Amino acid sequence: MQNPNMQNQNQNKIQNPSTQVPKTPQMNERDFVNDILAMEKYMTNSYSTALNEASHQHLYDDLLSIFTETQNMQHELYNLMFQKGWYKLEAENTQKIQQSYQQHQGYMSQFPYQGTIQ
Repeated sequence: MQNPNMQNQNQNKIQNPSTQVPKTPQMNERDFVNDILAMEKYMTNSYSTALNEASHQHLYDDLLSIFTETQNMQHELYNLMFQKGWYKLEAENTQKIQQSYQQHQGYMSQFPYQGTIQ
């Protein structure tokens, strides 16, 4: 008989295909894609900082174009990894989502200028 906690964990997994990845010391396709995804995330963060500090409009426009391409590539790599079953997600419990929502709603009373931002 399966442990009820294990059943809940299995029900919370967002389904995607599972792929067998060889366990060898050499880098495989998943390793290469994961490495590229990590690099794209780093580049996106770096371009974001550069955009905030660009002092010339043409430079800003060029950086924004490169940032957008990098962000789109990051998203495509994420989708590829998810489709191949290399990037797993778990659905969150509805009760926990509601608790978090209520907690953050409570923070709104701490904001200055209440009611002016919708």
